[in-house]
Amino acid sequence: MTPPELRWTFPLPRPHCGIALGNGTQGVLVWGDEWLCLTVARAGFWDHRGGNPFTTDATFDKVRALLEAGDEGGIQNLFAMPQKSPDLPSRPRQLGGGRLELHFPTGFAPRTGVLLPDGKLEIELRNFNGETRTVQIETSMDDEVTWIDGAADAEIRLRSTWEWTGEILAKVGVAPPHDIEIEGGIGFVQSLPEDDALALVVRRRGERILIATALGEVEEAAKSAVARARDVPDTDSSYFWGSYWADVPRVELPDAELQHFWDIALRKQAGMTPPQGIAATLQGAWMEEYQLPPWSNDYHFNINAQMIYWPALATNRLEHFEPLWAMIREWMPVLKHNGEKFFGRKGALMLPHSVDDHCQVVGTFWTGTIDHACTAWMAQMAWLHYRYGLDETILREVAWPLLGGAFEGYWAMHEEIEGRFSLPVSVSPEYRGSAMNAWGRDASFQLAAWHMIAQILPDAARVLGEKIDPRWQEVEEKLPPYSLVNQRIGLWEGLELEFSHRHHSHLAAIWPFESLDPFDQKHWETVAASIEFWSQMGAGEWTGWCLPWASVLCARLELPDAAVAWLGWMLDNFTNEGWGTLHNADFPGTAVRHDSSLKSRTKPEREVMQMDATMGFLIAVTELLVQNRRDAIHILPKIPRRWKTLKFDGIRTQGAFLVGASVEGGKVVEVRVRSEKGGLLKIAPGFGGVVTREMRAGEEVVLRPDEGSESIRRNLTKPAFAG
Repeated sequence: MTPPELRWTFPLPRPHCGIALGNGTQGVLVWGDEWLCLTVARAGFWDHRGGNPFTTDATFDKVRALLEAGDEGGIQNLFAMPQKSPDLPSRPRQLGGGRLELHFPTGFAPRTGVLLPDGKLEIELRNFNGETRTVQIETSMDDEVTWIDGAADAEIRLRSTWEWTGEILAKVGVAPPHDIEIEGGIGFVQSLPEDDALALVVRRRGERILIATALGEVEEAAKSAVARARDVPDTDSSYFWGSYWADVPRVELPDAELQHFWDIALRKQAGMTPPQGIAATLQGAWMEEYQLPPWSNDYHFNINAQMIYWPALATNRLEHFEPLWAMIREWMPVLKHNGEKFFGRKGALMLPHSVDDHCQVVGTFWTGTIDHACTAWMAQMAWLHYRYGLDETILREVAWPLLGGAFEGYWAMHEEIEGRFSLPVSVSPEYRGSAMNAWGRDASFQLAAWHMIAQILPDAARVLGEKIDPRWQEVEEKLPPYSLVNQRIGLWEGLELEFSHRHHSHLAAIWPFESLDPFDQKHWETVAASIEFWSQMGAGEWTGWCLPWASVLCARLELPDAAVAWLGWMLDNFTNEGWGTLHNADFPGTAVRHDSSLKSRTKPEREVMQMDATMGFLIAVTELLVQNRRDAIHILPKIPRRWKTLKFDGIRTQGAFLVGASVEGGKVVEVRVRSEKGGLLKIAPGFGGVVTREMRAGEEVVLRPDEGSESIRRNLTKPAFAG
């Protein structure tokens, strides 16, 4: 299957409608109307001022005592950030770069854009006489440089983010940028009071325009950017793109709109999280210039970072985790300090939910700061990286310390009541914000996270030859799987879902933590009732990244039509004209959170774009096709009713298998499996039963329903979904 060409139609009126080019370090958004615009940013351009260590005084015991006493002032003081001068920013934040405008003669303006498989973007321009011309844009996958061919006669205008954000920046001590003197071009350096400066240079070299960025000390950054823009790049991006397309799954969906966005999302994954880039934040390197990026474009670990990196598992790009794990390794001393100080327990780790690239806390959201599932969730992700690739180095160096550190934190939090374990103070992400009632006993999210950690640790220990800790089994036996409220899964003890809420965390035992089998008769009636009630609460308060999560929950419960419907809802409501995924709905009428004015029906200048929904879409599609469950790898556990034909290959699974399947007439007719490293394959091929087979490294097997049942070990029986 040849990678598709992707087409956009102009006008693309705002940066986040733009066509995204990037290499994980430099990000370019190509957009425009009367002229062609390139919004250029550089990941890692941080103003770190305003950051804080995890906390100076807070411990779990203090937090518990204050919450149980209802001492709101005490909680606020405990998590209060040190007093800062009013001319300093309140929190760390990344800053955008600038905008390059290309004004063409004789009325030429962009009309269509085609993104080619080799990473090149072709823009067709047309004037009022119907004449056309083509501009080609390409970003190096190895260096901070983008180049434009076919625009030698264009007038160049370079505008710094200062033009839009300067008033805000000046108030916190940031000086205006200064111009760089450069032969044949223009450029500027934006310095910061305490951090590296950003240089952005645009230079003509013959028929080519080069755009370069660099971080560093002011003069060093300027020299570096100028040097990058001096010559035609000698790097060949075709190797990266050839390797990328050879690795990622080939998927042919029967739904044209889902297929189109799948293809877009695969392209953005390449530019968002490549192994040669910087660990991706909420927006990665695709930052707007006209406003300060929302939420500082930082690292959020209560869903967002996980959703951004999760698709690298199934899409067979495990190397995309390298920048993330390198950053986590650097943070380990900080995580250990946080955990041991907060929990008062040796070996505990604590990862706050919102941090900068130095692991400094961003903001004062106390419920997020003490959300210990952030640590557990990243531990699970590292464990899954091991399970999908069987690389014991990842298990030993990243997953094992995170798993152990998460467990010790929970152990320090728990108490035993009448023979059962309980978490007396726990939170469910973002529920009730940071109000004094935004906590409770035994939050289902935290119970599921601790169970998940306790279930993984024995398997990890056996692989590494470590001792089995009897406490792990004790957690399994004594910790409730969730808080039961009105025969449904509650937020925490005594509280069930009160309204539409964007974070489906109380259902995390189903997915992503998979701490229980939802089809087990012990849980099924509770799970079914919980999903019905969740559906009743509706999606009015949801945001963009909620929809892929909702889709996966439905796919995991073998409700594929609901899973497909939620993905369609995301594309209809939470993408803009250029297929950019939004945090808020693109228009009013379907969601409370939207980027428009209901009264005036006009769009404001502020647009909140995040990449977690785009990456989450990839997860949701692969979960419809292949699921790694406790008993086996399940291929198309249930096919959407309108999906009559379907084909895919190359989806990676746990155990380092690569799988594919074909559907004809709404039925699975063939399943294909290749073992990368050998081992026991247990697969439910979608036409009944579970096939068990010992595989050799490199071995391939094809399974068809008409070849008998000799290798089918048992039949699967599941309860029907309760209405």
